Amino acid sequence: MNSLTKILRAGPIAGLAAALFVSPGVPTALAAPAAPAAAPANDVDRAVAALRAISTMRADFVQTDRNGQRLTGTVTLQRPGKIRFQYQPGVPLLIVSDGAALTVIDYEVRQVSRWPIRNSPLGALLNPDKDVARYARLLPTTNPDVVSLEIKDPRHPEYGTMTMIMVRKPGAPGGLQLDSWVALDSQNQRTTIRLSNQQYGVPVPANTFRFNDPRPQIRH
Repeated sequence: MNSLTKILRAGPIAGLAAALFVSPGVPTALAAPAAPAAAPANDVDRAVAALRAISTMRADFVQTDRNGQRLTGTVTLQRPGKIRFQYQPGVPLLIVSDGAALTVIDYEVRQVSRWPIRNSPLGALLNPDKDVARYARLLPTTNPDVVSLEIKDPRHPEYGTMTMIMVRKPGAPGGLQLDSWVALDSQNQRTTIRLSNQQYGVPVPANTFRFNDPRPQIRH
């Protein structure tokens, strides 16, 4: 294992697990900075409608942990339930959802791990069966063009809480563009995922959400 990979495993890659996945018995909490002014109550419905209006999306992302270490890459989303995080060259990690489960593929150690979508904070974005509005509440912001939406299922705190930051933009589905989300895990490790160059309605090849399995194949 080279020095770069050691740093990534201790920093941003470890933080990614906090940002996307919740292991059984290890709940995570997502938070956004509090501010004095609240958005109108109907912004919850507008934000949920905007998320559901996304058919496909491609965007660049920057992932930053609490120590300031950064990873970059491209995220591709196709509703319902599919997503791919393609990391920068040199990072031997891939994350995909096929609509049923989120899968982390670590090519350096040839390891594949899977989580049901419902066990992830990203379930609020990916799971078509989740009643997002039922578990969502607005967080106050100082900018009327910014909507901060906290989503948490009180019956399943182990699934974590997701706070989505959305920005009013006429060209985005539903007039609101997903800008970022922030994670703070049970060990007080903060991870931020920020999007840019969002493109909507882009064609997405069927094999986007597949992966090459690095595990040794057993031949009979």
